[in-house]
Amino acid sequence: MATSEMSDLRQFPVIRTCPYTPPTEYRELARDEPIARVGLPDGGWAWAVSRHEHVRQVLNDPSFSADRSHPDFPSQAPAGQKPQRLDEADRTILTMDPPEHGPARRAVLGEFTVRRINALVPEIQRIVDEQIDQLLAGPQPADLVETLSLPVPSRVICAMLGVPYADHPFFQVNTAAMIKRDTPMPERREAFDRIRGYMSDLIATKEADPPDDLLGRQIRQRRAEGAYDRRSLAALGFLLLVAGHETTANMISLGTLKLLDDPEQHAKLRADPERTAGAVEEMLRYFTIADSAVARLATADTTVGDVTIRAGEGVLLLGLVANRDPDVFPDPDAFDVERPARHHLAFGFGPHQCLGQNLARVELRVVFDALLRRVPTLRLAAGVADLPIKSDASIFGLYQLPVAW
Repeated sequence: MATSEMSDLRQFPVIRTCPYTPPTEYRELARDEPIARVGLPDGGWAWAVSRHEHVRQVLNDPSFSADRSHPDFPSQAPAGQKPQRLDEADRTILTMDPPEHGPARRAVLGEFTVRRINALVPEIQRIVDEQIDQLLAGPQPADLVETLSLPVPSRVICAMLGVPYADHPFFQVNTAAMIKRDTPMPERREAFDRIRGYMSDLIATKEADPPDDLLGRQIRQRRAEGAYDRRSLAALGFLLLVAGHETTANMISLGTLKLLDDPEQHAKLRADPERTAGAVEEMLRYFTIADSAVARLATADTTVGDVTIRAGEGVLLLGLVANRDPDVFPDPDAFDVERPARHHLAFGFGPHQCLGQNLARVELRVVFDALLRRVPTLRLAAGVADLPIKSDASIFGLYQLPVAW
């Protein structure tokens, strides 16, 4: 594409500046050109896809690769900050393609079944209640991010993996460095290596007598199959540790913000706790916090809608806009805890659909049930416009959420 044509393209990434409203550029694309060429920071371009049906198609089509280390994979990182190619043993199921992806995912899928996650509910409830106890015993106003949103999913995933929770400041600091868009690539890689090294050392301590935690069970299972490799297990542990706390923490903060800022919906949920599970789906749809993190690379010419995407061309999947598609969600900009929103794309779709979605749903349900029951007078202690939002990160959320009661 000629330089003059490139300069005319809408430039990505698009920064989200409001917790509730999609960026204007997103709305224009969805209205005028649902499959459009957009410019990238490195001077290249990719297709931006914004309709629900088209996003689902791309995510479910094996002709679109998730391998971020491919030199042509579309990157929204600053120019010169494209990720380095990882060694095979360091790759995670998030970026694997067939035929490697299926077996790697199935090896750990049993840890996240509905039955196994439901068995964790008493422990999750205990953790949530302890954090609410700390919130209520502390000063007002309090930061809900610090006292509840981050500790709950961090403690849960640490307990599942067998990671000492005392080490959570270490992985939270390094996770923050990894997901900030402006972190220089050498620093991003150093943060990755620190967490990976930590996980590898932790696994080494479990090998002599594998405990009954997720990592210990994986050690035993992989040895029995003759496929044990510490580096690949450390890569899995890294993914679960990072993804298992960052995404759910942001959803707790944003969901609480919306309920406190919307008295009508708040009252509906308090009046009928049976609505909580559905309300969680609506929160996931409404905020779609990993929107800018999902991309693919075409490996074969494929028609999406009325556009032919050629092999070697990148695709950005705008889940936030797809989850506001009026053909799928009537009155899509309204937040409605009674909406049947289960077919949203917040967890992706197809072979790479989020492995931990059952865990996230349960954590969110337990948190909101407990918060509404135990702190009925909870209120915002700052204006929505004054809240520090994560506009500089690939996972959207809030840095702080001041509350009182």
